[in-house]
Amino acid sequence: MNDDEQRQNAADVQDPEAEPQPSGTPVLGDVLLAIEELWPQSLSEPWDAVGPVVGRTSAEVRRVLFAVDPTAEVIDEALAWQADLLVTHHPLLLKPVNSVAASHFKGEAVHRLIEGGCALVTVHTNGDSAVGGVSDVLADAMGLQDVKPLAPADKGLPEEGIGRVGELAEATTLGDFAATVFSMLPAVAGGVKVAGDRNGLVRTVAVCGGAGDSLFDAVRAAQADVYVTADLRHHPASEAREGAVDGRPYLIDVSHFGSEWLWLPPAAEALDNVLRDQGYDVEVSVSGINTDPWDFILTPG
Repeated sequence: MNDDEQRQNAADVQDPEAEPQPSGTPVLGDVLLAIEELWPQSLSEPWDAVGPVVGRTSAEVRRVLFAVDPTAEVIDEALAWQADLLVTHHPLLLKPVNSVAASHFKGEAVHRLIEGGCALVTVHTNGDSAVGGVSDVLADAMGLQDVKPLAPADKGLPEEGIGRVGELAEATTLGDFAATVFSMLPAVAGGVKVAGDRNGLVRTVAVCGGAGDSLFDAVRAAQADVYVTADLRHHPASEAREGAVDGRPYLIDVSHFGSEWLWLPPAAEALDNVLRDQGYDVEVSVSGINTDPWDFILTPG
């Protein structure tokens, strides 16, 4: 046997320690198991509606698209890309319905997904609570250390739950910190609203992606200097300011969409990694559509 033949034979022998290369195509049931591994349904809030909405578990999945909202424009994008699965943070059918007739926009969404062969899965408060979830991503982006949940999960690991609180490496002013928050979020019409002394120092930061005004008691108990969340309503925000000690916690109100969009890229990467580890070859992408509902804002001056 000559040298060329020996090299060829050696190349034909698989290295038993080499990492397996993804080659198989999963079905929706396989992907659902991977999603459950990353974001267990047991972590979802009792009022929530998570998990599969549309799709057969036996259908093959080659392309997965992540988005915040299952809007008509996002569904257009998913179908144009020929996605087999759309994973959204927000539920399409949060409240029970009696009909999915196409005469209503939600029924139309269901029909278009089914007719286009695209499944829909919701990862909502389970995606908020899990390790690496929405608030963890926000805390990481802000550089928080010694992070722990604001409201620990009843069923889960000690580090799982809704919201996070942690420490900045160094104290900074509220104005500078708010500018950092603004710079890391996608551009939306509403911008970022801030309540508090622009020159006040902050170090302990509480954060909750999405609407978090139900967590004020936990924020106060954590002695946070500033609380970053979305959809702060007038009365809870006003009462938080009236009850503040030395002006704290200061408040930073961001876009609901923006606070949760940051989770999409790491979530897509996490699902891709799990599927690849299982030997599956799936193309995973993130929607480029801004689904913040506001188009412009008027401000004084």
